[in-house]
Order: sequence, then structure tokens, then C-alpha cells
Amino acid sequence: MGRFILKRLFYGILVLLGVIVINFFLFNILPGDPARMMLGQRADIASVEAINRDLGRDRPVIIQFLNYLNDLSPISLHNPFGQKSYWYLDPSKYTSAVKLFPLSKNKVLVLKKPYLRRSYQSNRNVSEILSDGFINTMILAFVAMTFAVFLGIIIGIICAIKKNSFIDRISIVFSVLGMSLPSFFAAILNAWIFAYVLAGITHLNMAGSLYSVDDFGNGEYLDLKNLILPAFTLGIRPLAIVVVLTRNSLLDVLSQDYIRTAMAKGLSNFRIIMKHAMKNALNPVVTAISGWLASLLAGAVFVEYIFDWKGIGVVIVNALEKYDFPVVMGAVLFISIILVIINILVDIVYGMLDPRVRVQG
Repeated sequence: MGRFILKRLFYGILVLLGVIVINFFLFNILPGDPARMMLGQRADIASVEAINRDLGRDRPVIIQFLNYLNDLSPISLHNPFGQKSYWYLDPSKYTSAVKLFPLSKNKVLVLKKPYLRRSYQSNRNVSEILSDGFINTMILAFVAMTFAVFLGIIIGIICAIKKNSFIDRISIVFSVLGMSLPSFFAAILNAWIFAYVLAGITHLNMAGSLYSVDDFGNGEYLDLKNLILPAFTLGIRPLAIVVVLTRNSLLDVLSQDYIRTAMAKGLSNFRIIMKHAMKNALNPVVTAISGWLASLLAGAVFVEYIFDWKGIGVVIVNALEKYDFPVVMGAVLFISIILVIINILVDIVYGMLDPRVRVQG
């Protein structure tokens, strides 16, 4: 098991390195001058050149990339390549570094937090900008996935038990519709139906975040009803996937010889399904959940923007509108790290459920 986990960690690191390389070179060939974005109408040649020197953009691309790796790495060099990296241009971050040992007169190896650069627009650290929306996005994704998993497994079990019944057929129809419905269209449709047409019954808002401002000047308060529509919309597609996978996988397991043996021994259907069949039937479901939980973080961009949910999705859209590339790069890298971590954890769980995976992996 230990070798299996180490191999998965190695693959995850390779994926992250690929994301970092593509992320850097993609956004460095896009049009737009960060210095002019920061200066606005006040831009002049001298100021533009000064800011580009400060950002290290006057250096060769390969040196910029190595400095970018140095900023991201928890263990990095002070004053690499004869010039301070971007991370050291921020005094507040320099004081938080732990010096490990000197390498030469001008180079020191330090332990620090990964630095995602600064926003071109607000000059704030990208990590701070992303952290503001991270909790809201994770709450939204977790609630949506929890809703999809529990309801999807229950409906999938019922469909497998009641195969070819009316309940089974209607569930399959709605599952196909749920899988084919784009998130942005589902968000608009749900907002119009439940927050406009049926607003008098549901009392839901068409837009709103986890916290709302009190009308009487008492500050912000937790408004959980604003979570209902975004979570429901975000959970429609994974719900449809879980229903179909649970149904098909359970039907396949119920046709196995050991299940027929358990039936011949007189065990109840409930005990056969819960104790014997579900353990093997959940393997593809667990795999699907891992992929969809990571996809929810990316797909939440449209849902958050439509419902004005203050998460990473809104941060990404606003950064793209303003060509604030460090924020977009940080968000892409941040989501990629979460995706890799989730996949590694699910691979470990999958290997625990099915020992054959450890042998093949």
C-alpha cells in the first residue's frame, strides 16, 4: 500500500509541474502590458520600464520562469541568478521566511509559503484574494456534492431494485436531461423559476452570497437560503451521473454468483445490498465523485457569477475582465492542486476498497 501511495504522489507532482509550465508560458504570451494596466492613464515610458524591472519582466523568459518556480517552491533561494526574486520584493513575506542555511555570499536557502505574486489591479497578494473566496466556493461545492451523492445513491439503489419500473424509467430520463444540461443554462432557469416565478412560495433570492447585509445597519448576517439555488444547480449534473452509475453498477453486482449464493441462504434483500453488494458497486461511484468534486470547483465559475456567489468563480471572471493575469494564474494553479489532492485521496480509497487496483497501479 505504501508503494501504491508513493506512486500516486509522484504522478500528482508531475501533473502539477505540467500545469505550472503551461500556466506560466500561456499567460506570458498573451497580449497586455502589466505596467500599463497598473499605471492606467498615468503611464509613461520611464514608469513602465521601472515597473517592468520591479516585476522582473525585463529579464529573459527562461529567467522569469525560474524566478516563478522559485516563488512557488516552499524551499527557495534568496537572490537567485544575481537578482532578487519577486517573493523578496515583498517585505512582509520576507519576515515570515525561515532561513535554512547559506549557499554562498548572496544566496540563502529558505523555507517559506508559496508566493502567487501580486494583483496588477489592487497590488494585493493573490493568495489573499483567493482565500477570500475559497471558503465560499468550498462550502458551495461540498453542499452540492453531498446533495448529489446521498440523493443519487438512494435513487440509484431504488432504480436497481425496481428495474424497468416507472420509477426506474423516469429517473433515467431525468438523469439524461441532467447530464446534458449546461451549468450556466441551469442556473438561469432555476433562478427564473424558483426566485422569480415562484418567489412568493420559495422566498428565495435570484442573487446573493453566504452573508447578507442587514437592512437596519446591524452589519452582515449568515443567510443560508442563498446557498440553496446555487448548490442545487451545481449538484444537478453529478446527481445524474451518480444515479446512473449506482444503478448500473449495482445491477451488475447483483448478477454475480456470490450474490445468488447469499440469496439462496435466505438473507434479506436489504442485508444483501447493504453488506455485500454496495461495497463493490460503489467503486465506480467513488471514482466519479472524485472527478466531479474537482470539476465543481471549475464549473462553479458560471454558477457563482450568475447567482453573485462571492467565491473563486467571481474572482476569476473579474480578473479575466481586467486582464489581471496573476490572479487567473493563481486560481488555475490553486484549483489544479485541489484536483490533484482529491484524485490522490480517492485513488487511495479506491485501492482500499479494491485490492486489485493496488496490484495494477
